[in-house]
Amino acid sequence: MSERSDLLIEIGTEELPPKALTTLRDAFVDGVRRGLEAAGLAPAGARGLAAPRRLAVLLQGVPLRQADRPMERRGPAVQAAFDAEGRPTRAAEGFARSCGVAVADLERMETDKGAWLVYRHVEPGRAAQDLIPDVVAGALAGLPIPKRMRWGDGDAEFVRPVHWVVLLLGDRVIPATILGVQAGGETRGHRFHHPEPLPLAAPADYLPVLEQRGHVLADFEARREVIRTQVERAAAEAGGRAVVEPELLDEVTALVEWPVAVLGHFDARFLEVPQEALISTMQDNQKYFPVVDDAGRLMPHFITISNVDSRELERVREGNERVIRPRFADAEFFWNQDRKRPLESHLEGLRQVVFQQKLGTLYDKTQRVTALAEHLAGALGAPADPVRRAARLSKCDLQTLMVYEFTELQGVMGRYYALHDGEPEAVARALEEQYLPRQAGDALPSDTVGQVLALADRLDTLTGIFAIGLKPSGTKDPFGLRRAALGVLRILVEAGLPLDLEDLLQRAAAQHDPVVSAPAAVPQVLEYMLERLRAYYQDRGIRPEVFEAVRAVHPTRPLDFDRRVRAVEHFRTLPQAEALAAAHKRIHNILRKVEGELPAVVDPALLAEPAEQALHARLEALQGEVTAQLDGGDYSGGLTALAALREPVDAFFDQVMVMAEDPALRDNRIALLNQLAALFLRVADLSRLP
Repeated sequence: MSERSDLLIEIGTEELPPKALTTLRDAFVDGVRRGLEAAGLAPAGARGLAAPRRLAVLLQGVPLRQADRPMERRGPAVQAAFDAEGRPTRAAEGFARSCGVAVADLERMETDKGAWLVYRHVEPGRAAQDLIPDVVAGALAGLPIPKRMRWGDGDAEFVRPVHWVVLLLGDRVIPATILGVQAGGETRGHRFHHPEPLPLAAPADYLPVLEQRGHVLADFEARREVIRTQVERAAAEAGGRAVVEPELLDEVTALVEWPVAVLGHFDARFLEVPQEALISTMQDNQKYFPVVDDAGRLMPHFITISNVDSRELERVREGNERVIRPRFADAEFFWNQDRKRPLESHLEGLRQVVFQQKLGTLYDKTQRVTALAEHLAGALGAPADPVRRAARLSKCDLQTLMVYEFTELQGVMGRYYALHDGEPEAVARALEEQYLPRQAGDALPSDTVGQVLALADRLDTLTGIFAIGLKPSGTKDPFGLRRAALGVLRILVEAGLPLDLEDLLQRAAAQHDPVVSAPAAVPQVLEYMLERLRAYYQDRGIRPEVFEAVRAVHPTRPLDFDRRVRAVEHFRTLPQAEALAAAHKRIHNILRKVEGELPAVVDPALLAEPAEQALHARLEALQGEVTAQLDGGDYSGGLTALAALREPVDAFFDQVMVMAEDPALRDNRIALLNQLAALFLRVADLSRLP
């Protein structure tokens, strides 16, 4: 073997949890790479591989030995190491003995604090094959596995039972026992197509041997693209296009080793059922890919991915068609039964459904949301009747058979049932859109009725849950408050709604039972939401100091906050920005040291120096224009205009002594700086910019 070789690590298991497969793969390759680097065996490259029955890491250019390391161990001071006659003391002899050498073999090291005995030697590097088993064991122990299982009569624990292990360094097997299994140089193929062992001559053989002989595509990304291509081709054969959701594609990829797409069909009568229900059961229950036409309407076809290249694909197709038929029949039954009574008839039933023990039932929540929505409608000029009606019906579909069976269809079925009952289009649409945005990047409600309902529902939840002390902690967020907070902020900012968040929270809190004391929780909720706003801007590439500069002046209208952030972000691009930010920081430090109330009025007669006269004149000339811009919310225009102050500000600090001995001059100059700072603070605290 050469000085470097490729390394293959494979852990062969029973079927791994599909939704955790890529997480386990990535954590495994990262753990192995870091372990090798820590051992001085940094590879030239590393690639993680994963299939339902295996986790593998393929590493290129792993050193076969650690580098030799010069070692230096300092002993006692020379003064303490030898007596007056120059004989070694016990300290010197003990140190030499601990190093395994004679005192005569020790060297001396001179430092600025004196001379010391020192033992220098070269520690030879260890062979990689002696270190790799511990690296692998450490990487496996560090995998994010919430609950490990045992099997057989051994003590090994892993996410699933382990049946084989491959540790192949170049053309040699590393002798080791991993998770109770003796490592070897043989992998396993497909459970049905090639269950026999497959010997590997070298790590580079792994992927081609598995694919060509073992009927296994071990590369997750390559397997996913094969599935995507097969699904799209099958849909085209049916005259439509496949609905390929990324999450479903990943899950199916994690379920199969040798994907084979099979086109199935179902009775066209089921298309009378809302297609969301059919698509939901296909995707969530059966892991099928639906087929739609060019207009996005569901067609009577589906695509399933078989893990077997069967010689009787027709039987595979028929089996899947038999499975989907009763599920669609159930959806059809729910749809027909639910339409036999109006949506509003479910309202009273919400009295029996607890939202949260201390916050009452869903009926109570509906009443609170309705009151808050009516206020929001007035503030935004939204039509009051549709808002009131939508709020009243907002949770009724939770009592329907369809939503009871398919909880993910809440809101969607509300829209269908509302339209069936003859409710206005705006009301029906709001019932669905109250849940928007569902996740990051999702669409917002399309009109003010939906926006009002979405805001009212989330604000009620946020204030109530915080009031009873159940705010999110760590990764635990059972009421989805992070998502709710971000949803409120996105609607206010991106839909351009000029509402005061603090006022909204106070009004939402006032709707709760006085026993809950929700108004007292408003400051905490506001702080929490502002932290979500920080994350919102970080995701959009806004630097933290820009957010902090705006937050320092405490704007409570998110839309206004956003305009200020955009203005400061633009200001940072101006050539004058850095100098003005530095000047503002200097002004901030000066004003902070002033005791008592800051002087606010500038007396032009006391402006003695030309530089302070010029700054005052320029400030007076800009004051009216900038104030009008800031009053109108044109923060970007205001800051751009204020950028013209850079030269007179620089001249002022170069030529004027602010803290003059004459108290009148000093107070007048402080008043001038205070006036300047106040104008900038109308937008943000620029002293927080770098």
